[in-house]
Amino acid sequence: MHRRITGKLVIATHNPGKLLEMRELLAPYGIEATSAGALGLDEPEETGDSFQANARIKALAAAHAAKLPAFADDSGLAVDALDGAPGIYSARWAGENKDFMAAMTRVERLLQERGATTPDRRKAHFVSALCVAWPDDHVEEVEARVDGTLVWAPRGTEGFGYDPSFLPDGHGRTFGEMASIEKHGLPPLGLGLSHRARAFVKLAEICL
Repeated sequence: MHRRITGKLVIATHNPGKLLEMRELLAPYGIEATSAGALGLDEPEETGDSFQANARIKALAAAHAAKLPAFADDSGLAVDALDGAPGIYSARWAGENKDFMAAMTRVERLLQERGATTPDRRKAHFVSALCVAWPDDHVEEVEARVDGTLVWAPRGTEGFGYDPSFLPDGHGRTFGEMASIEKHGLPPLGLGLSHRARAFVKLAEICL
């Protein structure tokens, strides 16, 4: 039996880019959302072997600490020619300073080393796993992806993470060149294009 989200919700992230996107997705539903960072909650160690497992770890840790339902996302970039890397280590490739230009440069260097210079060899996808957890350990989980091609050099200053290097299928601009509402806002305001937006649509159907 699916459980509905009512009242106050903790967004289990310390990432300002993710927090902004998640707040914008929740806004139309009138959900009052605070963040793990604002509540001073510790970030749990992400020891899972999948996006879904890490989202669950983050959501449950925040729900237990705040005694409120908690909403977590674990997401990342999977590059076909790199056997799915960086995958669940996407954020870690940016280092403690969250230097995603360095992370994108590392991806590009590895692609060049493997001779992946043509678009058909540079296929990648973003994955978003969402989890809502309650203090009694009930969880609701969904996952979605968006496919695309990696471009070099990175283009655009919108978004965060690997967005400037990711060209979604069927579009002529990278995620870094798309306004936030266009990329992950839901119709009619946006295209509902991002992995997080697609996962959120699934979550909204069962929880909102």
